[in-house]
Amino acid sequence: MSSNTTSRKLSRRMATRAAGVLAVGVAAVVAMAVPASAHVSLSPKTAPQGGFVQLAFNVPTESDTASTTKLDVQFPADNPIASVEVQPKAGWTYQVKTGPPSHPVVTDDGDKVTDIVTEVIWTADGPGIKPGEFDSFVVSAGPLPTKVSSISFKALQTYSDGSVVRWIEESQPGQPEPENPAPTLTLTPATDDATGATGTAAPAAAAPAPAKSDGTARGLGIAGLVVGVLGLATGGFALVTSRRRAGSGG
Repeated sequence: MSSNTTSRKLSRRMATRAAGVLAVGVAAVVAMAVPASAHVSLSPKTAPQGGFVQLAFNVPTESDTASTTKLDVQFPADNPIASVEVQPKAGWTYQVKTGPPSHPVVTDDGDKVTDIVTEVIWTADGPGIKPGEFDSFVVSAGPLPTKVSSISFKALQTYSDGSVVRWIEESQPGQPEPENPAPTLTLTPATDDATGATGTAAPAAAAPAPAKSDGTARGLGIAGLVVGVLGLATGGFALVTSRRRAGSGG
């Protein structure tokens, strides 16, 4: 067998191996680019007990064929929040339902609260949240409960085809996240800065921002991986070419 024939076989073998490396690398990048199953979530995820906070309910449309046209958020009854204000949203109307608290609630001023927000319902005036998109629904709420470490907001997401996804399952300590988890706010011990005279938790004002920053960081990370994989493939092909030239020269 001539040295040229041997060289050509070696080149083909190395080219096949380099192509395999490229395929595996690209597959890994694509797998990382596909996000895990999204669900209705809350921003921020933590807030100080007893304070006021701006909450954003982040709603992705997971359906490939239908839009999100309604969001029904139920506020905790066992640990009620005395004051809830809804931020108006273009393209949507909202309805606030109220009722008596399950137990006495007193404001910082000593006033007894006889009526609390039990439910907020947003309904789309137009197309709603289209497939592949998400949106946020914002409220200002407080004072937050002081005797529990977390509160959950059960949410019902209605699609334009009439289907309803019930995000109502509460996570249990030490257990995997349920299939349809309810948006949950973890409550941290109050500090003087978080529960001052105004009772406003300043960091919550930029609640929707993390979704954008997370998406940007993920995009940059994926781009870096693609460049790395392509660089690896280029190096492999360069090595094949150099071996082929060396074989031809002999």
